[in-house]
Amino acid sequence: MSQLIWLSDTHDLEWFPPVCEALKDPDGLLAAGGGLSTKRLLAAYKRGIFPWYNAGQPVLWWSPDPRSVLLPGDFRRSRSLAKSLRNRGYTTRLDSAFNEVLAACAAPRATGPGTWITPEMAAAYGELHALGHAHSVETWRNGELVGGLYGLCLGRVFFGESMFSRATDASKVALARLVDECLKRGIALIDCQVDSAHVASLGSRNLPRAQFLKLLSQHIDVASVWPHK
Repeated sequence: MSQLIWLSDTHDLEWFPPVCEALKDPDGLLAAGGGLSTKRLLAAYKRGIFPWYNAGQPVLWWSPDPRSVLLPGDFRRSRSLAKSLRNRGYTTRLDSAFNEVLAACAAPRATGPGTWITPEMAAAYGELHALGHAHSVETWRNGELVGGLYGLCLGRVFFGESMFSRATDASKVALARLVDECLKRGIALIDCQVDSAHVASLGSRNLPRAQFLKLLSQHIDVASVWPHK
């Protein structure tokens, strides 16, 4: 049985155990601890690892198998989404309200309590945004932020983190804009992390972790195609 690795807060901030050592139960749990420094976060994403934990827990690092991904060309624009894009008065923007999007993603949902985005995590991703690595895609209507998503863009990979919606299809509209940006900028892969019925309905697929890591290696170590403005 594999043993969970605990990371040090003071030693090499870029070191992680090989993802093949991740636990099978719970699926993909690789390591714990170590904090959310920018250097550690960037090292994690480049290796196909992401943090996911609840308030009161140590930082938990994951690399699940299989991995949910969306190839931009596979995105499904349903008839209802196409209708929303045409008729609901939505507009989209990039990086104009990152902190607001992050706060909305962290807020309590109609179906339950707030998400896993702790104040520590919000601060860490705010720093990544200031450095040009994290981005938001926002849906607006009549000057009001009604939906959006955020994540990281490294090389030609967008790592989706979370999305929210306050109006019909508003998060899907943001995702449609993200896909358009990916196609325009040459982003080859959107990492959705774990499977869900919502993203599957929009065209995501599950890849074996080894296949995901191969794709990641092909597209991560290139110049950023989404520079910070």
